Amino acid sequence: MNKIKSLLFLLLFVLIILPSKGQELPKIPINTVVERVQKYFGVYPVEKVHLHFDKPYYAVGDTLWFKMYLHRNLVEYEPSKVGYVEIINGRDSLVQTLRIPLDKGTGNGYLVLDPQYVKQDNYRFRAYTKWMMNFDGSFFFNKIVPVGDAINKKLGTTITYISEGNKTKAQIQFKDGRGDLLGKRKITWEAIDGWDPFDKGKSETDDMGRATITFSSKDKEILKNGRLIVKVEGESANALVGDFPLKNALTDTDIQFFPEGGDLIAGIAKNVAFKAIGPNGKGLAVKGKIIDGKKNTVAEFSDLGLGMGYFSLLPQTGESYKAVITIQDEPERTFDLPAVKEEAVNLVYHKSDDNAIQIGLVTSENYFSKIQNSSFYILAQLNGHLVYAAQATLKNSSLLISVPKDELPSGIVQFTVLTPQGKPISERLVFNNGNSDLNIQVKSNKQDYNKKEAVKLDITNISTEKLPSHLSVSVIDEAKVPYDDHQENTIVSSLLLTSDLKGYVEKPSFYFDEKVENRAEALDALMMTQGFRRFDYDELIAEKFPQVNFLPEQGISLSGTLRLNTGRPYPNGGLLLSVPARALRKDTYTDQSGRFSFENLVFPDSVKVTINARSNDNYRNLVINMDQSFYPAIDLRNPYTSNEVLNIDQQLTAYLMNSRNEYRTSILIDEVTVTGVVRTQRTSKEFSALSGLSMADHRIEGERLSGCNVLTMCLNTMLTGVTYDSQTLRYYITRNYNQGSRTPVQFFLNGMPIDEPSLNSIQTAEVEAIEIFLRDDLGTVSRMYQNDGVVSIITKKEKPKGPRMSLAEIEALLPKSNVIDMYPLGYIKERVFYSPKYDTDQSRNTNDYRSTVYWNPSVVIDENGQISLDYYNADGNGKYKVVVEGIDDAGKIGRSVYYYNVK
Repeated sequence: MNKIKSLLFLLLFVLIILPSKGQELPKIPINTVVERVQKYFGVYPVEKVHLHFDKPYYAVGDTLWFKMYLHRNLVEYEPSKVGYVEIINGRDSLVQTLRIPLDKGTGNGYLVLDPQYVKQDNYRFRAYTKWMMNFDGSFFFNKIVPVGDAINKKLGTTITYISEGNKTKAQIQFKDGRGDLLGKRKITWEAIDGWDPFDKGKSETDDMGRATITFSSKDKEILKNGRLIVKVEGESANALVGDFPLKNALTDTDIQFFPEGGDLIAGIAKNVAFKAIGPNGKGLAVKGKIIDGKKNTVAEFSDLGLGMGYFSLLPQTGESYKAVITIQDEPERTFDLPAVKEEAVNLVYHKSDDNAIQIGLVTSENYFSKIQNSSFYILAQLNGHLVYAAQATLKNSSLLISVPKDELPSGIVQFTVLTPQGKPISERLVFNNGNSDLNIQVKSNKQDYNKKEAVKLDITNISTEKLPSHLSVSVIDEAKVPYDDHQENTIVSSLLLTSDLKGYVEKPSFYFDEKVENRAEALDALMMTQGFRRFDYDELIAEKFPQVNFLPEQGISLSGTLRLNTGRPYPNGGLLLSVPARALRKDTYTDQSGRFSFENLVFPDSVKVTINARSNDNYRNLVINMDQSFYPAIDLRNPYTSNEVLNIDQQLTAYLMNSRNEYRTSILIDEVTVTGVVRTQRTSKEFSALSGLSMADHRIEGERLSGCNVLTMCLNTMLTGVTYDSQTLRYYITRNYNQGSRTPVQFFLNGMPIDEPSLNSIQTAEVEAIEIFLRDDLGTVSRMYQNDGVVSIITKKEKPKGPRMSLAEIEALLPKSNVIDMYPLGYIKERVFYSPKYDTDQSRNTNDYRSTVYWNPSVVIDENGQISLDYYNADGNGKYKVVVEGIDDAGKIGRSVYYYNVK
């Protein structure tokens, strides 16, 4: 470990060619460049997060299990000990936030897919630390997890889009919850741009439950965020509703060309990479040829897989080039290649072996005569460490540089050429296959088993350095959970590849599968076409470093300011924090500015926390102001939506059939008539000021606010279709705000208008629901309040009136400024995966439909390098898939997949 540390802190090799006569002296010396870059990397360590799930998709009623891994570079600092996982639905609305405690860089979590709250959808899991919030959110962990429904779903659908000019046909087949075709049913539909319909109509299904809907698709931008809402006539008064994203109706394809190093240079033969993608962001099979101005073919090409590849081209002075291509079954199309340059200096990748990576610095002969003996800087960083720095002087039009690889870890090496003024002029990414893999070996005591038979798994770390390793182990019945393993973003592809690249990477595990013969070439094509990376040297050298708003969290902290009711800060004031559910009590004192903070707290989510200042003599005049908790905004342009499954019913057929068997009792409940007291749901309709509004566009139940210190902490992220402007401190309808409108929404509390500063006086525990109205069709509210949209907050019903209350009782009900009761976001509650034992005839005489047969997120291998695990198989026949992922104390990561048979 010390050897690796010393390697990463020191530059591997510095190439300095002595200046010759006439050479221009650098404006910024190489030592200064290195110092500034190292300063950034030393002060701003890189943290990455990865989640290992027990399986790739789920059904309503399941429990989703995951293990969080924190990977960091080896800068000396206290890494984050708290991680966050957000669940975001297909409409980009935040469903839940989980707070995960991290011990030795790992933590465990789960999510119960409660049928009452979770519907069939593509859910996005976004994971990060607060330290990562200081930087670009594009490097957060993102994963799309499809969730099907075999319990409550009343409508099953399969949809296909067919483009016909400015019209698009949606061919849909409808089935009921039992799988029976819904033939001869009337349907009504609307195509909406997210809020308003831009096309609508009526139709009827045929005998096979099929209907064809034709809508306008002239405006492609509308389709990107639009949805198709279809209502099918049901057997009762309630219609069955289908909701489909319209982005899948887009048909535009695109191809881009990327000359290696950035430019086509006259007289220099270089690789030119290409990338062909469809409207869903996924690669398309492509082939074509390059022609010059006289239509002579100078190169031919085809993709290496996933729509990417490269070819060699020798551009000529004054020539222009076009690509004539065929993308799948489309007609030939022509694209212009970038213009040929006379004056440019580029980096190119030559080769890599066990000892070194060789890169070249090239330019044209004509331009070399102008810049002969000029100096250039070549820098290379890997995982937040400067691993190479060189000052090179051009003695010829090309220069070959060898970068030592001894002990260089695996990952993306970002090579950059800069001028002596510190301006980057060319870049090349190279993936280094180093020695940073954690070598995990899995073996079972047998290869063939019976149902419900006991299994013994031996897991061994056969790495050279047997450091303590932290692993997670999943065993699934692959017959019930079929999946293309190339689609999975494993711990290896996540931490070594996608975490350092912006944008969508299709099938990341494809590049690490040793069975793929051309994976090295395909990975190099990805390095040339994925144009967004983590670091940009312009600001680093100019010492324009990012502002740090969040330090690496060491635990839960609750902070704020204690003031007098006049507004003045109150120094040396005493405060007491108590968590009754955990028998926790902690006190602190304010500083000279009235600031206080309770650090390193440990309590589970949804428990009551009280902070009071009544120990002070003048406590009646004191006011506690808690700091707001900040979370990242939802990135609406997340590229990983390309992994969403359009026809979940069709693609998860085997899994949902098993889920129906597993939860069949839950389905029967829907057919039972239950008598009892029905809880009346309060709505905005009961308030006269809001009675003219139509049905709410969105409703947030009060239970979802349990993790908020103050109400606005949740409102800023939960108000679907509403944007918060931190400059004006007002809320606006998102669609109108993006079009330039600055007319705010109007808030109501139980039908009474309130302003934004009053929101945090509302106790979140007292809120029954929040209803969002994006439109006021009759204008009954907007004309009176000059607003755009309504957010109606409804509190829980007051208890019936009783005898007159005493003054003390009334005072006890009034909100206390010197006592704060809140329900902050705590750590996720502990829960253990249930693994049944089938060691008796009676226990074996039960049905076991589980698809996740075993899940253990807390496997630790010590210096001995081996551990054994025991569990029992389920009832499923076929292959069982064992997946082991993990990390050791030196940061080495590894993954192993093992199969055995069950008869």
